[in-house]
Amino acid sequence: MYPIKFKPQLKENLWGGKRLLEIKRGQLPRSIDKERSYGESWDLSCVKGSISKVANGFLKGNNLQEIIEVYMGDLVGEEVFDAFGLEFPLLIKNLDCNDTLSVQVHPDDELAAERHNSFGKTEMWYVADAEEGAAIYLGFKSKDITREEYIKAVAEGTVAEILQRVPVKRGDVYFIPAGTVHALGKGLNIIEIQQTSDVTYRIFDWNRVDAEGNSRELHTALAVDAIDFESGVEECLRRYEPKPNEEVEIVKCDHFTTSMLEVRGVAEMDYAGRDSFTIYICLEGEVSLDMEGEHEHLSAGEVVLIPASANEVVLSGQAKLLTTYI
Repeated sequence: MYPIKFKPQLKENLWGGKRLLEIKRGQLPRSIDKERSYGESWDLSCVKGSISKVANGFLKGNNLQEIIEVYMGDLVGEEVFDAFGLEFPLLIKNLDCNDTLSVQVHPDDELAAERHNSFGKTEMWYVADAEEGAAIYLGFKSKDITREEYIKAVAEGTVAEILQRVPVKRGDVYFIPAGTVHALGKGLNIIEIQQTSDVTYRIFDWNRVDAEGNSRELHTALAVDAIDFESGVEECLRRYEPKPNEEVEIVKCDHFTTSMLEVRGVAEMDYAGRDSFTIYICLEGEVSLDMEGEHEHLSAGEVVLIPASANEVVLSGQAKLLTTYI
């Protein structure tokens, strides 16, 4: 096996812009419509209807589910395969927030299984770029807010008044457990790592309407039982101090572990005891990868999957990477 790249899938969104066309330059087909606005690039996905296709090597053209079926534990890890089968457990996105996103909440595994036969949606955000004054919305201003007060705010269209607005800057990391009310603000480029799930409850859309005067659907009744009213900034902010050529853990939960890896020269990574795939998300710079005789190049904006069978990966160059695994 070898380091596997996948073709990014751009998604149109009313809050998207043009930034992803630049970030993913060289990875997109010539036929891509550059006049449209894209809010999301799904860089590694096993969501039905949006399953990633391999972009390099002899597996090129095969989709993620097909190569899991062939290589099983050698690709994803024995325990991961036993737990998830052909369904890859993580979804990796790059988001261009050219406008503020709707306020949302995601159900946990139990509620999502009961209602949607799906996994829940715990996620994390890495702020890859932020315009001056950019912010996110995370939880409520007060942890004493009641279910009844929340429902009243939704009915009156005043949810914005009870949300906690949090200024952010480049390099910030926030862990968003299922149940946390959240929204991304305007002027942000975000790397999102999440469970494989597309279940989202929209609870407020800033009273926006389309050209016909119609507002987007809200999921008020579904959302209220999913909300953790106590989850907010203190529970979600993650601090870290990078170290050259070492994985510095930022987020660790039941669903994924994510670290920062700053390559300065040569970084030798020992994965012999890791019964899981490892994903590299290149944030800045570029590196060469040597995986037991197989070679690949990784530059800013690219994502690569390191198979679980790899015992050692040597990275050479100057780059900042997020690494994530189960």
